[in-house]
Amino acid sequence: MTSLLAAIRSEFLKVFTTRVWWGLALILFVYVGFAAAGAALLFANIPGAAESSGAGAQATSEMLTQPGLIYGFATSIGYVFPVLLGALATTGEFRHQSLTPTFLANPNRGHVLVGKVLALTGVGALYGVIALAASVGLGGGALAISGIDPMLADPDTWALIGRAVLAMALWGAIGVGLGAVLPSQVGAIIVVLAFTQFVEPLLRLASSFSEVTASIGRFLPGAATDALVGPSFYSLMSAQQDALTWWQGGLVLLCIGVVVALIGYATTWRRDVT
Repeated sequence: MTSLLAAIRSEFLKVFTTRVWWGLALILFVYVGFAAAGAALLFANIPGAAESSGAGAQATSEMLTQPGLIYGFATSIGYVFPVLLGALATTGEFRHQSLTPTFLANPNRGHVLVGKVLALTGVGALYGVIALAASVGLGGGALAISGIDPMLADPDTWALIGRAVLAMALWGAIGVGLGAVLPSQVGAIIVVLAFTQFVEPLLRLASSFSEVTASIGRFLPGAATDALVGPSFYSLMSAQQDALTWWQGGLVLLCIGVVVALIGYATTWRRDVT
């Protein structure tokens, strides 16, 4: 237990003594805040055209300006940041060969990896708070300016916020496992960006075309995140039916994180380092 606690403290220190974490955090805040506020202002103006477009435009506007959908930008587009930080925190050990002194100080490699997973889970939760400060603060402000209730007094809104923080925390853990599986820093960055920004959105859209593929597509990490947090623009576009419940979505993300970390431990993490 002592070596595990030491590993956790060491991993927190490694993260917060570099500029990477706050650089990504700043980009996360701007990216999510701009997207949430922009979407809120854009779709809040749809009723202006509803007089000539009929009730359909009004219904579409009401659906797209739901506060939960706006606040969900924190995870629907922001989850790439904790997974990227987790991957960088792990691949950086291989790139800079800092694993050698780490393993000399703490020979229990399992504790080192678990400590990194737990530390980046905590940092992922911090990223969740930052992303929600952007989506709720700027997106909710844009809704209020547009005359739409941001529903900050609704307990369901705060339940969504809590689940979003949990989702971002789990993505931080997944990033650590991914970095252990793909120790190449460049390779890990390419895989994270390609999968989260292109591959999975296309897979989710394609999986919605039949019941068989839809039943499989709901277990994709992004779909599981939407199930845990709430519907996003991705889930609306894919028109996914029979989605997972919130706890099932969280369990899928947890299982992905555990499996990827175990694969990384069984492969690259146990190899000799120089």
